[in-house]
Amino acid sequence: METVTKRTTCSRDCPDACGLLVDIRSNEIIGLRGDPDHPVTRGFLCFRTSRFPSIQTAKNRVSTALVRSGTGFESVALDEALDLVAARLTRIRAESGPAAIFHYRSGGSLGLLKQVADRFFEAFGPCTTKIGDICSGAGEAAQLADFGRCDSNDFFDLAHSANVLIWGKNPFVSNVHLVPLLRQARERGAGLTLIDPVHHRGASLCDRYVQPRPGSDLELAFAVARVLVDRGAVDPSRCENAEEFLARVQAHDVPAWAALADVPVPHVEAIADALQNGPTAILVGWGMQRRERGGAIVRALDALSALSGNLFVPGGGCSFYYQRRGAFAPIHTGAAARHVREPMFGADVLAAQDPPIRAIWVTAGNPVAMLPDSQRVAEAFDRTEFVVVVDPLMTDTARRADVVLPCPTMLEDDDLLGAFGHHWISESRPVLDPPPGVVHELELFQRLASRVGLGDEFAGSVDDWKRKLLANVAKDGLDLETLRENGGAARPTHIPETALGSDAIPTPSGKVELITAVPPPPPVDEEFPLWLFSNSSKDSQSSVWSTEPFDYLPVTVHPDVAAAAGVAAGDVAVLESRVGAIEVVVDTSADQRHDVAIVPKGGHFDRGQAANSLVEARTTDIGLGGAYLDCHVRLRPA
Repeated sequence: METVTKRTTCSRDCPDACGLLVDIRSNEIIGLRGDPDHPVTRGFLCFRTSRFPSIQTAKNRVSTALVRSGTGFESVALDEALDLVAARLTRIRAESGPAAIFHYRSGGSLGLLKQVADRFFEAFGPCTTKIGDICSGAGEAAQLADFGRCDSNDFFDLAHSANVLIWGKNPFVSNVHLVPLLRQARERGAGLTLIDPVHHRGASLCDRYVQPRPGSDLELAFAVARVLVDRGAVDPSRCENAEEFLARVQAHDVPAWAALADVPVPHVEAIADALQNGPTAILVGWGMQRRERGGAIVRALDALSALSGNLFVPGGGCSFYYQRRGAFAPIHTGAAARHVREPMFGADVLAAQDPPIRAIWVTAGNPVAMLPDSQRVAEAFDRTEFVVVVDPLMTDTARRADVVLPCPTMLEDDDLLGAFGHHWISESRPVLDPPPGVVHELELFQRLASRVGLGDEFAGSVDDWKRKLLANVAKDGLDLETLRENGGAARPTHIPETALGSDAIPTPSGKVELITAVPPPPPVDEEFPLWLFSNSSKDSQSSVWSTEPFDYLPVTVHPDVAAAAGVAAGDVAVLESRVGAIEVVVDTSADQRHDVAIVPKGGHFDRGQAANSLVEARTTDIGLGGAYLDCHVRLRPA
């Protein structure tokens, strides 16, 4: 048979939402590459997605409905599984009310039609849902408080930048299509600075690398602000609470702030130089706001950008997140009987009363591996009466289900995508036929809805539902047909290239609201002296790895740290915190600080390889994010 090339969009939990070209023969993948016509993708892919064909055919693929039978599962027809699910959910609702049913949806797929699940559980209840956001909750809340919106300058706005501060961000791993723009900026003379406690490949892009103490980004920002104050280089005219903020900045001199951040004063002054000689863009990483004072950290960076005048100009901005859902019309209301805090999943589910949570339905997530305190999350599932997981793969969470319902993989799916790394919206189209019995999740819920008396509310084709999502931008001429004519990707015309320009700032005061309450630095734990960085990896998408399974999770530490622990590179050791311990294989790097231990995020809980089994469940100061990076660990021989 001939090879056919089809176009779709990557829907994985990544900022880039890449356009894909897939070569197909006899319903098998012959080739997979980036779409050269996609304005952001420009013909190349990350390591993870380029290896997706191996995941497509993985041994843990779920290709039929599964119902628990003893300690294992029995394959059944989808309709039989849905009969069981409808009967159990209806009975639990009748006996305990809809609050006894908890629907958890996460970002395993960023497809907008995954919201159909939310709509179902609203109509069926409303049921219990999650609140908070483990990925970007604190950062989004910070910018909403400061700016009245959380959005970023246009992806290509770096062409106007004289300087770029890459603050807590590893573009090679978590935003790879930003790398060519950073290289182009440097080639034309822009100054690039990386600020990150963890040394990574991003340093190779930059003129300067600043390596602060973990969690001290706020102190570093205040040190830079103090330099600007001393130079008379701040403009508070568009800022509220400026007097109180500047008083806090002046509580210490530059050397004292710099010492708190463990950064040499010349590095502090160089960052201030960049902000004074803009336009200077601050690119805010998603990791550092995953701390108990994560919102305050991002707010300090917002203040730096605003007071230096860089927030309001092309080539400037303090860019954290793009409004991934902003262009789309909602297809659910957000109604809920009550909420479970996402970062406190295990504790909240186990503590729920009046009624207790009797059923959990999981959409697009693997919470056992991806949420803090994995042991308690696993216990919550194990103690729940009825668990349904919808997933194309058999995950740690799916293994705890009573019913596993299969769904299409990324290359079999049909959906719309926004991105949290740029403003383009895209369409994904199925390039492969799913296995027999695997249906689109819209059809899955249509079949379930018909069994519980809600069939009319979910009528319509996938394209009908896409048009509902596009209703807002269709008014400006970007309907489904136009999107397809544009190769499946387009940028809505109403989005400004500069997030905060000459327009009024949408806060109550009409100004940037500067932070006034400054939390103290994170404490040091002498018994557990290393800060755990469970970071994104080029090899994995949380618990979905693109490489062969490994025996032990790798940990990277400074050679002196390994020696002090009595281990060496290549040794199997134990990494432990106050809530858990895992066996790891040791790697060493003299480029790392002496107070960090770096592991890939996610991993596999049932294989003893989940970083989150070490992380205590705690929330961030605002936004109900997960404070993953406030985790202290120590290394010892196995």
